[in-house]
Amino acid sequence: MVNRVMLIGNLGKDPEVRSLENGAMVAKFSLATSESYRDKENNWQEMTEWHDIVVWRTVAERAEKSLKKGMTIYLEGKLTHRTWQDKDGNNRRTTEIVADYFRVIKGGSGANGASFPGEKDDPYNRNNNSGVSEAPMPTSAEEAPVTADDDLPF
Repeated sequence: MVNRVMLIGNLGKDPEVRSLENGAMVAKFSLATSESYRDKENNWQEMTEWHDIVVWRTVAERAEKSLKKGMTIYLEGKLTHRTWQDKDGNNRRTTEIVADYFRVIKGGSGANGASFPGEKDDPYNRNNNSGVSEAPMPTSAEEAPVTADDDLPF
Protein backbone atom coordinates (compact mmCIF):
# COMPACT_ATOMS: atom_id res chain seq x y z
CA MET A 1 0.00 0.00 0.00
CA VAL A 2 1.19 3.49 -0.78
CA ASN A 3 0.47 6.84 0.83
CA ARG A 4 2.62 9.26 -1.17
CA VAL A 5 1.93 12.87 -2.09
CA MET A 6 3.97 14.95 -4.54
CA LEU A 7 3.16 18.64 -4.97
CA ILE A 8 4.59 21.62 -6.78
CA GLY A 9 3.16 24.87 -5.49
CA ASN A 10 3.69 28.32 -3.99
CA LEU A 11 4.13 29.03 -0.30
CA GLY A 12 1.25 31.06 1.09
CA LYS A 13 3.22 32.21 4.14
CA ASP A 14 6.58 31.85 5.86
CA PRO A 15 6.88 28.61 7.85
CA GLU A 16 5.76 28.80 11.49
CA VAL A 17 8.47 26.98 13.41
CA ARG A 18 8.47 25.87 17.03
CA SER A 19 10.39 23.51 19.27
CA LEU A 20 8.59 20.91 21.35
CA GLU A 21 9.47 20.06 24.96
CA ASN A 22 11.49 17.06 23.78
CA GLY A 23 13.59 19.36 21.55
CA ALA A 24 12.09 18.25 18.23
CA MET A 25 11.39 21.04 15.77
CA VAL A 26 8.16 21.26 13.78
CA ALA A 27 7.31 23.71 11.00
CA LYS A 28 3.92 24.38 9.41
CA PHE A 29 3.11 26.30 6.25
CA SER A 30 0.49 26.46 3.52
CA LEU A 31 1.11 25.54 -0.11
CA ALA A 32 -1.10 26.58 -3.04
CA THR A 33 -1.46 24.45 -6.15
CA SER A 34 -3.40 25.67 -9.18
CA GLU A 35 -5.15 23.97 -12.04
CA SER A 36 -6.48 25.62 -15.19
CA TYR A 37 -9.41 24.36 -17.21
CA ARG A 38 -12.00 25.53 -19.72
CA ASP A 39 -15.59 25.95 -18.51
CA LYS A 40 -18.79 25.25 -20.49
CA GLU A 41 -18.48 28.62 -22.24
CA ASN A 42 -14.90 27.76 -23.27
CA ASN A 43 -13.40 30.40 -20.93
CA TRP A 44 -10.26 29.63 -18.99
CA GLN A 45 -10.80 29.19 -15.25
CA GLU A 46 -8.21 28.68 -12.55
CA MET A 47 -8.86 26.63 -9.44
CA THR A 48 -6.49 26.92 -6.48
CA GLU A 49 -6.23 24.33 -3.71
CA TRP A 50 -4.56 25.13 -0.38
CA HIS A 51 -2.64 22.39 1.41
CA ASP A 52 -1.52 22.40 5.06
CA ILE A 53 2.07 21.16 5.24
CA VAL A 54 3.94 19.89 8.33
CA VAL A 55 7.66 19.10 8.45
CA TRP A 56 9.66 17.72 11.37
CA ARG A 57 13.21 17.82 12.79
CA THR A 58 15.98 18.49 10.25
CA VAL A 59 13.48 19.17 7.46
CA ALA A 60 11.85 21.78 9.74
CA GLU A 61 15.27 23.37 10.33
CA ARG A 62 15.84 23.54 6.56
CA ALA A 63 12.37 25.02 6.06
CA GLU A 64 13.04 27.74 8.65
CA LYS A 65 16.31 28.71 6.95
CA SER A 66 15.32 28.50 3.29
CA LEU A 67 11.56 28.93 2.76
CA LYS A 68 9.78 32.27 2.32
CA LYS A 69 6.28 33.26 1.27
CA GLY A 70 5.80 33.18 -2.51
CA MET A 71 8.53 30.62 -3.28
CA THR A 72 7.72 27.74 -5.61
CA ILE A 73 8.71 24.38 -4.15
CA TYR A 74 8.47 20.69 -4.91
CA LEU A 75 7.70 18.45 -1.94
CA GLU A 76 7.02 14.83 -1.14
CA GLY A 77 5.28 13.37 1.86
CA LYS A 78 2.24 11.48 3.07
CA LEU A 79 -1.40 12.43 3.57
CA THR A 80 -2.51 12.39 7.21
CA HIS A 81 -5.71 13.08 9.12
CA ARG A 82 -5.75 14.35 12.67
CA THR A 83 -8.67 14.85 15.04
CA TRP A 84 -8.67 17.39 17.87
CA GLN A 85 -10.98 19.49 20.01
CA ASP A 86 -11.27 23.25 19.66
CA LYS A 87 -11.49 25.63 22.63
CA ASP A 88 -15.29 25.14 22.74
CA GLY A 89 -14.95 21.35 22.98
CA ASN A 90 -16.10 20.69 19.39
CA ASN A 91 -14.47 17.79 17.58
CA ARG A 92 -12.45 18.90 14.54
CA ARG A 93 -10.68 16.97 11.79
CA THR A 94 -7.69 18.27 9.88
CA THR A 95 -6.07 16.89 6.74
CA GLU A 96 -2.35 17.63 6.44
CA ILE A 97 0.60 16.57 4.36
CA VAL A 98 3.57 15.50 6.45
CA ALA A 99 6.45 16.21 4.10
CA ASP A 100 9.76 14.41 4.38
CA TYR A 101 11.46 16.18 1.47
CA PHE A 102 11.28 19.52 -0.30
CA ARG A 103 13.25 21.39 -2.92
CA VAL A 104 13.05 25.09 -3.84
CA ILE A 105 12.29 25.51 -7.55
CA LYS A 106 11.85 29.28 -7.85
CA GLY A 107 12.07 32.34 -5.67
CA GLY A 108 15.10 31.54 -3.58
CA SER A 109 18.85 31.52 -3.80
CA GLY A 110 18.77 27.72 -4.12
CA ALA A 111 17.05 27.72 -7.50
CA ASN A 112 19.72 29.52 -9.55
CA GLY A 113 17.79 28.83 -12.75
CA ALA A 114 18.63 25.14 -12.67
CA SER A 115 16.42 22.74 -14.56
CA PHE A 116 13.99 20.66 -12.58
CA PRO A 117 13.92 17.85 -11.72
CA GLY A 118 17.57 16.97 -11.43
CA GLU A 119 19.75 14.37 -9.74
CA LYS A 120 19.60 16.18 -6.38
CA ASP A 121 15.79 16.21 -6.52
CA ASP A 122 15.54 12.45 -6.05
CA PRO A 123 14.92 11.84 -2.32
CA TYR A 124 16.35 8.32 -2.67
CA ASN A 125 19.61 9.48 -4.24
CA ARG A 126 22.47 8.27 -2.05
CA ASN A 127 24.40 11.49 -2.74
CA ASN A 128 21.49 13.67 -1.55
CA ASN A 129 22.66 15.94 1.28
CA SER A 130 19.21 17.27 2.19
CA GLY A 131 19.28 15.92 5.74
CA VAL A 132 16.31 13.67 4.99
CA SER A 133 16.34 9.98 5.87
CA GLU A 134 16.96 8.07 2.71
CA ALA A 135 15.76 4.65 1.64
CA PRO A 136 18.40 2.66 -0.23
CA MET A 137 17.75 1.88 -3.86
CA PRO A 138 17.89 -1.84 -4.69
CA THR A 139 20.87 -3.06 -6.65
CA SER A 140 20.29 -5.05 -9.81
CA ALA A 141 20.99 -8.27 -7.87
CA GLU A 142 18.23 -7.38 -5.37
CA GLU A 143 15.57 -6.51 -7.94
CA ALA A 144 12.66 -8.88 -8.30
CA PRO A 145 12.40 -10.80 -11.57
CA VAL A 146 10.01 -9.40 -14.17
CA THR A 147 6.80 -11.41 -14.45
CA ALA A 148 4.17 -11.61 -17.17
CA ASP A 149 1.19 -9.23 -16.88
CA ASP A 150 -1.22 -12.10 -16.25
CA ASP A 151 0.72 -13.00 -13.07
CA LEU A 152 -0.08 -9.68 -11.42
CA PRO A 153 -2.54 -9.86 -8.49
CA PHE A 154 -4.73 -6.99 -9.78
